[in-house]
Amino acid sequence: MFGEICFVGRSNVGKSTLLNVLFNKKIARASKRPGKTRSINFYEVNRKYYFVDLPGYGYAEASKKERQRWALIIEKYFENRAHQIKLSILLIDCRLFLQESDKMFLEWSEYFQVPVTIVLSKVDKLNQSELCRKVREFEKQNLEVIPYSAITKKGIDRIIEKITSALQ
Repeated sequence: MFGEICFVGRSNVGKSTLLNVLFNKKIARASKRPGKTRSINFYEVNRKYYFVDLPGYGYAEASKKERQRWALIIEKYFENRAHQIKLSILLIDCRLFLQESDKMFLEWSEYFQVPVTIVLSKVDKLNQSELCRKVREFEKQNLEVIPYSAITKKGIDRIIEKITSALQ
């Protein structure tokens, strides 16, 4: 049976870009425009695992009906595959706070007993003191985060460690 690592977060947070960094090639379609991932995309890894790129939730240049459809897709994915998901990587733009949709996802994960690693994306857009302040804000909520930049590759080693540990 295949184990799965899923990548989830709001639209335009960098899920597809992180997949491309992890594979060291362009496998997932990344765009500056929110809402490009409109379905669940499975990427087979070493014929043993799947990395799963889920549609973004929250803001997207799409109708309310389309966004609701994406939320339903994500919910059904968890209901049907929770036993196969070894880890969820929740990406959060470091310039934002934890959104209601992120909190709801954390609750889903707890309900389905799926471990979560929170990745703060786009950290190259903050200076060091702003980043430290943001990390402390998450720590005050008892949430461990991995600061990550697709540009500088900061944090990629820690993300790979979390994934490797989850798949063992």
